[in-house]
Amino acid sequence: MFIRRTQTRRTEDGQPYFSHRLVHSERIGNAVRQRTLLNLGRHFDIAQAQWPLLCSRIDDILAGQTPLVADCPTAVEHEAQRIAAQVVARGTPVQGPAAESNDVQPVDVDSLRLVRPRSVGVEHLGLWALEQVDLPALLAELGVNGALRTAAAGAVVGRLAQPASERATHRWLQTRSGLGELLGVDFETVSSMQLYRASDALVKHREAIEAHLFHRAMGLFDLQPTVTLYDLTNTYFEGEAGEQPQARRGHSKEKRSDCPLLTLGLMLDASGFMRRSQVFAGNVKEHRTLAGMLEALRAPTGALVVMDRGVATDDCITWLRDNGYRYLVVSRERRRQFDADAAVSIQTQSKQTVHLHKVVSTDPDEVRLYCYSEQRAEKERGIVERFAVRFETALTKLNDGLARPRAHKRLGQVMPVRARSTRRRCSGHARRGPSARPLAPGRPRDCEDDPPAVPCSVGAGDSDTFGAARRGSRDTTPTRRARAHRRSRPREPWWHRRTRGRGKWRRPSSPG
Repeated sequence: MFIRRTQTRRTEDGQPYFSHRLVHSERIGNAVRQRTLLNLGRHFDIAQAQWPLLCSRIDDILAGQTPLVADCPTAVEHEAQRIAAQVVARGTPVQGPAAESNDVQPVDVDSLRLVRPRSVGVEHLGLWALEQVDLPALLAELGVNGALRTAAAGAVVGRLAQPASERATHRWLQTRSGLGELLGVDFETVSSMQLYRASDALVKHREAIEAHLFHRAMGLFDLQPTVTLYDLTNTYFEGEAGEQPQARRGHSKEKRSDCPLLTLGLMLDASGFMRRSQVFAGNVKEHRTLAGMLEALRAPTGALVVMDRGVATDDCITWLRDNGYRYLVVSRERRRQFDADAAVSIQTQSKQTVHLHKVVSTDPDEVRLYCYSEQRAEKERGIVERFAVRFETALTKLNDGLARPRAHKRLGQVMPVRARSTRRRCSGHARRGPSARPLAPGRPRDCEDDPPAVPCSVGAGDSDTFGAARRGSRDTTPTRRARAHRRSRPREPWWHRRTRGRGKWRRPSSPG
């Protein structure tokens, strides 16, 4: 199918003009015949360079095929839909190569089986992206052999399509991905150790790869590295990780401080492209890593560095000023200077109102912006109230247990210090009374002269004050008297102790 442009003349005055026709070629016997399907008229707005694309799209519409990639221009798509509708309306049969054969065979749909299905869409896109940033050529320049380059491509595309470990990526390449067919490699014969070796090779040349990819991305998208975002996170090891020198115990952001940790640092630009990454020990202090990262990055003077509250210490801010960097950080100050009367209200994309108050600092080069959100304040109040309720419930349980048998009655168990240590987020809302008198050295804790437990109150008022746990000679509880009597008796040898046997108490016979 093609479009033919024909010059004709008017019968009235003989003036020449051009007309356009949609022509279809078909083979009849040994001859090829060209048949006009539709007269497109004199005014045909589609450019001649797009006629092959238009005819191909008309063929797909008439055959009922959907394009894999919708890359057809809008004007061409609309014209193809209009012409195909006119051809169908006229009832003109269009014979293709499939219509020449009249051999039709029935197929049992239930007998069809899907054998070894593979995905190739994301793999094709991933390989195209690798070619755009010249990563295979860079690895060849760095001395990485062909087998490792292929395994590295599989690892990178696997992270793009289905992020997982090397072992899971190897299984994905063998059973579900068609990347091996695109690369001409059978991943079913490649061992998983090849992926581990490829990962080691990428880590070995990490700095060169990161610098090349960043400069390549800046050139492709015409960006300027004026903003640097820096943040850290950590992950944990399942096990001791004795052979990993950087595995250290510290504060885990995933609440797994019981495991060895590893800290990951990442620097991004304003568009989200990675500039530099670094692996630190698990117990590293976040604010001590900023200077080394920026010095290795060779960020230009005057660049804007964006950090969170964990990195923005006074020493880091002073270092940024001394080296000519601008900064945008979350303040660590405890007291806020927010003034609701001087604040300006704005509305975010999520339809939430935020109040902003701009305060010029004593330093002329620094501006503080205080933000207040009613929704955020309500959320924080709910968090505090929830933990306060749990704290009060625990204290009530301790207080009620003083009058029940087999409950916590020791001084170390009922002191508010224990409750405060287990409820750190709401410990700031608890008040302790006068400190208790310490025990004498070597004195048993269950002595009758133990000091009473101090009362504890939660919140700002005194209405939630709990009763004190009094223990001493004035306590007339029967259970307490019985325990005091047992403590006053001399301890019997083990062969005189009573043991349970056959549903009744009996005294065992002497040994021997």
